[in-house]
Amino acid sequence: MAVFKDASEVYLCIGGLFRRALTEPLAQKVSDSKISVRFNYSDPDSAITVDAKNPPPGEPYTIYEGDINFKPDVVMSMKADVAHQFWLGKVNLVAALAKGQMKAVGPIQSIIKLIPVIKPAFELYPQYLKEIGRADLTQ
Repeated sequence: MAVFKDASEVYLCIGGLFRRALTEPLAQKVSDSKISVRFNYSDPDSAITVDAKNPPPGEPYTIYEGDINFKPDVVMSMKADVAHQFWLGKVNLVAALAKGQMKAVGPIQSIIKLIPVIKPAFELYPQYLKEIGRADLTQ
């Protein structure tokens, strides 16, 4: 059974993680990357884009849910369940790419360089899920 029943749950949980991370020290490091990354998810179909190239004044990055009207630097595609497991720290990016669980279009080196930057999010995600009453998803 899929972790998320519909796109709104993906946006609440994973999109919410990105919004929650705006208040964390890692947000400035993401901002410093100056890249935009689109995450296309399936099962359920949804998409989240993190844009650190053109954030509004005073913000480290912008989060878009659904369609966007610009071309991101990198597009990552995967099942939403894989993304969920990734943010729990249970999926290795390089291994997932090699196995075809994740697909990347664009300069993948940019994404690999972000791994140390986003590592604190692996602890933040289960905390955030508990904060929103979804501790059931932390298993």
